[in-house]
Amino acid sequence: MSRAYVSDVLPAPVDTVWAVLGRFEDIADFVGKLSEGGLEGGGGPAVGSVRRLVLRDGGRVVRERLVAMDADDRSYAYDFPPGQNPFPVRSYRATIRVRPVTRTNATFVEWYGDFDCDADVEAAMHEAFASRYTEFLGDLRAHLGLP
Repeated sequence: MSRAYVSDVLPAPVDTVWAVLGRFEDIADFVGKLSEGGLEGGGGPAVGSVRRLVLRDGGRVVRERLVAMDADDRSYAYDFPPGQNPFPVRSYRATIRVRPVTRTNATFVEWYGDFDCDADVEAAMHEAFASRYTEFLGDLRAHLGLP
């Protein structure tokens, strides 16, 4: 099992960051490479919910399934529904967590993915996931108007 891990400190209160990042269904609101997104079947997010994301470049659809949500812990995890994995990995589970930085009233954000794949694509998959998380956190920073 491999892990692609990215973290950042955002100069904003944890509740402000979680109000955006913690909305599993609304990731397309801030991720620039997505043209639209939302939960299939409507309703609010619950474990087992699937979000449908449309990529801005080419209109390809990606589906991600919520597998854990802990609002009190300010974290959630998601994977790809069976048969919907767009990457050459056997398994994948991403986790997003936010924590307060109490000294500065900032937010520590972690976004990481645990995955299993063949050795010949491991480095490429690590880079693919880590670069996406980095890009998405940059998009979040811009969405929140942060430096």
